[in-house]
Amino acid sequence: MTQLNRQIEQLIYECAPDFKIAQVIKRYIKEYFKTLPDIFSQTGGKDFLVKHTNKIDTVVKLVYKIAIRDVFGNYTPPKNYVPIALAALGSYGREQLCVHSDIDLMLVYENTDGYKSQEIIEKMLYMFWDIGLKLGHRVHELSELPEVARGDITIKSAILESRFIEGSAFLWTGVENKLTIIRKEKQKEYIIAKIEEQRLLHQRFPITMEPNLKEGVGGFRDANLVFWVGKILYNVPKIRDLPNEIVQESNYRQFRIALEFLFRVRSALHLVSKKKEDRLRLERLPDVARLLGYDSTPHAHMRFAKKTIDSLRMIKLFGKIWLEKMVSSYIPELYDDKLDIDTKDKRLIELLEELNKNAINEYRVHPRVSKALLDAKKPARLNEALKRTIKDIFNQEKSQSTLKALHEARLLNYILPTMKKVIDLPQFDGYHQYAVDVHSLHCLWHLENIEDDYIKQIYNNLKPKEKALLKMVVFMHDAGKGRKRDHHLVGVSLFRLFAKSMKLEGDLATLGERLIQYHNLMSTTAQREDLYSEKTILQFASRFNSKLLLDMIYLLTYADMRGVGEGIYNNFNARLIKTLYVESIEVLKHNEMLGLTARKLKKIETLKKNNEFLSLSNSVKKKILSISSNDFFIHNSREQILDISIRAIEVQRYSYQIANKSFLTIEIIKKENIHLATLLSKLANLHVVRMSIFKLFDGLKYFKIDFMECIDESEMPLVEYAIEDAFSKKPKKRLKKPEIFAKEIEIDCEHSRDYAMMRLRSKDQRGMLAYIINLLDSLSIDIASAKIHTIKSRVNDLFLIEKDGSFCHNTDNIINDLTELTCVE
Repeated sequence: MTQLNRQIEQLIYECAPDFKIAQVIKRYIKEYFKTLPDIFSQTGGKDFLVKHTNKIDTVVKLVYKIAIRDVFGNYTPPKNYVPIALAALGSYGREQLCVHSDIDLMLVYENTDGYKSQEIIEKMLYMFWDIGLKLGHRVHELSELPEVARGDITIKSAILESRFIEGSAFLWTGVENKLTIIRKEKQKEYIIAKIEEQRLLHQRFPITMEPNLKEGVGGFRDANLVFWVGKILYNVPKIRDLPNEIVQESNYRQFRIALEFLFRVRSALHLVSKKKEDRLRLERLPDVARLLGYDSTPHAHMRFAKKTIDSLRMIKLFGKIWLEKMVSSYIPELYDDKLDIDTKDKRLIELLEELNKNAINEYRVHPRVSKALLDAKKPARLNEALKRTIKDIFNQEKSQSTLKALHEARLLNYILPTMKKVIDLPQFDGYHQYAVDVHSLHCLWHLENIEDDYIKQIYNNLKPKEKALLKMVVFMHDAGKGRKRDHHLVGVSLFRLFAKSMKLEGDLATLGERLIQYHNLMSTTAQREDLYSEKTILQFASRFNSKLLLDMIYLLTYADMRGVGEGIYNNFNARLIKTLYVESIEVLKHNEMLGLTARKLKKIETLKKNNEFLSLSNSVKKKILSISSNDFFIHNSREQILDISIRAIEVQRYSYQIANKSFLTIEIIKKENIHLATLLSKLANLHVVRMSIFKLFDGLKYFKIDFMECIDESEMPLVEYAIEDAFSKKPKKRLKKPEIFAKEIEIDCEHSRDYAMMRLRSKDQRGMLAYIINLLDSLSIDIASAKIHTIKSRVNDLFLIEKDGSFCHNTDNIINDLTELTCVE
């Protein structure tokens, strides 16, 4: 700066034009801004802002000096005689000027003959513009200051926090006198207007995953509001100078630490953005964190974002408490809509009991209740009486109000230790708009304020203890986040501990665990899977195999999606979720199929842990898991499932294997058409005791036929010939018709949405299976799955047939054909 002063003095001496002087100052400022990252790395939050503010002060003083010298030349009068005063406003006035924030300057003057005040001010403004400072300025005559302040509360706030920089100290004394007038005028109206302004800003900028550090909840505006009201009522220069009964030193220390951190965050955000930026956007977060000394790992970014959210909440809490202490006796109506209770000498359990009594309706607590909760006496660990009171929170109509009051008072991690890890925990998934704990509160609010009449009726039909359980689950469903393990499984473990601690009934605890384990399943299934597929519905419903569980997962999904943020839950996905719910209720009638699907899913879970399965490519894994048949998974071991599937991957036309140990077994995997009746007729001298047909993937089918007896090794070529011949176009041989009675045939075309069923219970007869399959083939009816079982010379054969064929249109013909004693070609 000394060198700059010398250059300016030389240029003034040389009578250099203003633009040349401005260029020198502009270069100096440009070089100075390049050094800001280094200065930032060596200083703290407020210290950096003060240093930057002081640097701008020196530039402002220099411009003032140039303008005075330009007007008066060698006959410059003393400063105090020139009726001009320069004052910093806003963050510049508070010595909190951020890197790219506007430099708010007020130039106050008096019209005094001979001092050319307006000419000096005009020269200064032109110089500021020429040097490129981002200036926001106000020019006022001293006498008009009170009138200007009356017209706009924002201007009044700025003027109240003005700081003298340069010019006439005599005139500044006059400004201070006017400030006293401004401070005392319409105090009540000013405070009410500023608090309403804060309310609107809080609505617009809640603490989201991209918080607004200036105007949002817990931002600098909240801290400034305490200062402005303190200035109006107590005329103190700083928050810490407020009376001790308002601001306690221990609380101020926490507040100041949070504010210092936010100062650093905002400065780093400006440096990274290279412009004025108050919203901590996710794409900026890694660079801001790096500038603040965090490493580049996701865990470090998480810690940084968590500390930012925690700091904002700290500012909000103490700002609210201090503001109330200053104004509640002066303007009590400001808090008429807040719940106020007797807090004197109350322990935490007593305060909680009072809050539970009032949770019949939704409420927001009075700030002094927040202070009482913050300071309340409580045991080091939860005792049984306190646990009962905590459990009772969820029995109330509006439990979210109580939990929100505890959250704001920073007691949630004490009351519900299961939530400790997710307090202020950010969610960088591009989906959730809030930290985990805030999301949980939003979810619970939406459960207690259901807007959809259909869903509301389902909720109202729950028993009180079921409603209480659901509230616990909705609030704690994401408690497992922030760990390396799957948060669903961690959440189940945490809920199990909570249920045990709160002595929940065993069946309720089990319900809660199931809901938390699969809390995302309904939304993902509804939005990503084919809801017209029976497989989809069965797989989903098998996880929630009772109406109560389906009701609860529907309610949980609704609350969870509504709690994510604005616009996530909409008419489109609401219809999808309702469709999945209604279809799942319908399939509850098919308990046998649900049970089979559940067993299949259990086998899939074990398969996913198998090392051989894990070693497969993702495309092969996907194909295996896409196999729709329940029986394929239930009746085959993990090893058999993998063996069959891997063999199928290699099949071009067909392949087969023959085993002949204890009994003859034929396995066929085919893509081409097979004349199965031809094969079975050629082997009619052998007794079929079991046959399975499964659809695999890529148009492949798997057949496994077990016979009662072995064959001689010399007959193996005949079996191979029979298989090869079944794939040829040779005509079928004459088949003997079996003896079957109508009462032994059961056909159900409503077996499920996708499949019809035919069951045959009759005496076993050689060639009967070949005859039935030949009949179905002649009608172009495709067997999706078959279970052929023979015990004590009686068959119990089950065929599942796809509905999109001609089966259900030909049931009478099929029954007639099977029961008439004739032979066919």
